[in-house]
Amino acid sequence: MNAPTPTPTPAPAPAAANSEILDVAVIGAGPAGLLLARRLAASDARFAVLERNADVGGIWDIDAPGSPMYESAHFISSRTLSGFPGFPMPEHYPDYPNHKQLLAYIRSFAEAFDLRRHIRFGAQVESARCDAAGVWSLQLAGGTTVRARYLVCANGVTWEPNRVEWPGMAGFTGEIRHSVTYRSPKEFEGKRVLVIGCGNSGVDIACDAAFAAEQAFLSTRRGYHFVPKHVMGLPTDVFAENGPKLPFKVQQVVMGALLRFINGKPQRYGLPEPDHRLFESHPLMNTQILHYLGHGDCIAKPGVERFEGPEVVFTDGSRETVDLVITATGYQHASPFLPGDAWEDRGGRPDLYLRLFSKRYDNLAVLGFVEFASAAYSHFDAMAELIVADASAAPDGALRRQLGALKQQPEPDLKAGHRYIATARHANYVDVDRYRKTLAAVKRRLGLSESAPPTPEAKPAAQAA
Repeated sequence: MNAPTPTPTPAPAPAAANSEILDVAVIGAGPAGLLLARRLAASDARFAVLERNADVGGIWDIDAPGSPMYESAHFISSRTLSGFPGFPMPEHYPDYPNHKQLLAYIRSFAEAFDLRRHIRFGAQVESARCDAAGVWSLQLAGGTTVRARYLVCANGVTWEPNRVEWPGMAGFTGEIRHSVTYRSPKEFEGKRVLVIGCGNSGVDIACDAAFAAEQAFLSTRRGYHFVPKHVMGLPTDVFAENGPKLPFKVQQVVMGALLRFINGKPQRYGLPEPDHRLFESHPLMNTQILHYLGHGDCIAKPGVERFEGPEVVFTDGSRETVDLVITATGYQHASPFLPGDAWEDRGGRPDLYLRLFSKRYDNLAVLGFVEFASAAYSHFDAMAELIVADASAAPDGALRRQLGALKQQPEPDLKAGHRYIATARHANYVDVDRYRKTLAAVKRRLGLSESAPPTPEAKPAAQAA
């Protein structure tokens, strides 16, 4: 796809220490940061978005240093439901766009709303400190400083690899790499490849290895529910959105029965039986792996116990000679530039009010550190609206005081009683319907009414890609 990509304008010189203090500084110009920028641009706030890379796009820019993107990557939610509010994806896009199409779409969004003029590219934040007056000083690589009264982190959650250690790794004669380094199936040619981890990226990579490697293996400690990307010819999320609104537990039963009818039992493919019900973990939107497992192009293995020379030994006592190991073991929610007391950790994830606001700094917010089984961008925009209201309010005004008091209250039930699996990733999981209702209730309590997103100033996305 040859979508036009405007050349980013040179970054303005970051503000020097003791110069003008911004109302808001946003770190990151991926999808979350751009949604914030659109809302901020419609306000009276003086703000800047600080982006360490050369253009917008976040993880969807496969050429950005540290991006976890790979050539075969596609969106796992549909084009229909995944676009930015008020700016749908082009109708000629497929049901599940690839990473190049997503990047073109994100950049067309930035162009349509003229957001690049608010972004300082090549601005990597090395540290952030808040002084006694409530002003954040952001130290940038190169020694310059940006100061702001309110800080929003939209730096993403898939940049810092979660690296797992196993006994014997030091003596392993093959190669071990985290999935963040993977780009192309060409890396697998002529090799026996083991992928460890059964998340969406791990299963994608295992599929690549299944057709490109001499032999592929997929190691997983627990069983998962494999959800097809289409049901009755419709993207699965569209099918669910247009279907009857059933209670959550009924959805689990009905959809679980449908999956068993379509896929059969995972044990038939050598996979463990799931230890949780459907929707109690992040949806695994990939049934292609079942095809490869059923044909022997990929072989399911249990968890890894240890490494011995050229072999990997698994928890069932079996062993395989392997040339390359890809550990798809996830990422840490890391903001290393923040002070250590920015928030408490809960199960390896930040403890934030509404998954948005620091409970220790009333002028610090985060967008994108929440997990739910739904397309994210429409929800991010609703969250950005509340963040912007907080950031734009007078520091001693009623809204800031009221929201500050709410931030210190016990967390409302955002899981709607669902029992998500006990992993670090699911510590911040929420039920999307409960979350949106809670978010709307907080806005009403603060006297805010939800507003439609701003309209584009330039050409629509359908003309841009």
